[in-house]
Amino acid sequence: MIAGLILCASLTAVDGDTVKCDGQNLRLLGEGVPFVSGIDTPEVGSHAKCMKERKLALIAKGRLKEMLAEKGLRVMFSGAVDKTPSHRPLVNIYRMNGEEIGKKLLTEGFARSWSSKQRNDWCD
Repeated sequence: MIAGLILCASLTAVDGDTVKCDGQNLRLLGEGVPFVSGIDTPEVGSHAKCMKERKLALIAKGRLKEMLAEKGLRVMFSGAVDKTPSHRPLVNIYRMNGEEIGKKLLTEGFARSWSSKQRNDWCD
């Protein structure tokens, strides 16, 4: 796959680090490097390990939803897909001011840095 701009008629939040573009799930990369670094948010529903994680997930998803409602967003495909069975494309989403949405979620405390060497525990 070739990196580049993805056009979405509809862009919605699935959870804090996954968006749906016209029916296809895309994974937010933040300003990370595919398979090396990125962002991580709490899991929703039955994927959460505890009630605290479920609550944090809803908050993170809500913040992402707010940002996705903004006009002029640019969705950029990194050229890589994640290692899940659905092979979600890894993307960056930029606001009109050039700010990357994943980085914004990190700085606001809705996400944590992701690394292939360490898993985040949202229940601690």
